[in-house]
Amino acid sequence: MRTFIKLLMLSSLCLLLLAFWRRDALPQPGELASELLNEPVQTQISQSAFATIVGGVNYKVQPLYDYDLVGLVVSKHNADSWLDYLHREANDHLNVVDLCVVWGSNVRNSAYLDLTYSSGQFTCYVQANSAQAYAAFDPTALSNNHLLTDKAELAKIMKKVEIGDQIHFRGRLSEYSHNHGFAFKRGTSITRTDTGNGACETVFIDSFEIIKKTSHLWRNLAWLAALLLLASIVAWFMQPVRFDRMHR
Repeated sequence: MRTFIKLLMLSSLCLLLLAFWRRDALPQPGELASELLNEPVQTQISQSAFATIVGGVNYKVQPLYDYDLVGLVVSKHNADSWLDYLHREANDHLNVVDLCVVWGSNVRNSAYLDLTYSSGQFTCYVQANSAQAYAAFDPTALSNNHLLTDKAELAKIMKKVEIGDQIHFRGRLSEYSHNHGFAFKRGTSITRTDTGNGACETVFIDSFEIIKKTSHLWRNLAWLAALLLLASIVAWFMQPVRFDRMHR
């Protein structure tokens, strides 16, 4: 029995480590909607600035372009994360979430699968595993989107987005500012070819849709492995202690 418990403990630990490593695995090309092949649609508009209030802060929003994007989420950052101090210090409650997405050529040639992605408080980092993977990837078919909303129902949907989800949003590329204790202003990129500071798209969201949720297979396996590991540890310590007497 103790041998069985040892095997269960070891196998569940290995499964847990594997599932945790694979928990944010991106979907395969055959699982992606055809709309992800399209480029974002950007149209210049002439619209006056408008005011809105979120979290007790008065913001001024200046729309510049209508923006329509369908993409695969490869990395994410919630602005209200306890690790995020920049949004707190800036009194920025309008920026709900940052979504790093790919589309177009990166989907068409499956180049997105050969890279790793991560998000900072205002940035998306991309790392290639090889020179070939880097050469195949199109950096102009990736964007880090600062998503703004003053509507609680939209904020709730956007916060539920997970890495691997396929999304569609419409909104307006916008600048926004406030004077809540100090002067604050954030702009937006208006092209997909820029890089570095200021290259992110700042979008005031009008509509947001999760086209297709990512598979939860590896996350479910992680929970299963954790339960099996816990059960095996409990079973190990509940085993009766055996004493052998030596007769002389």
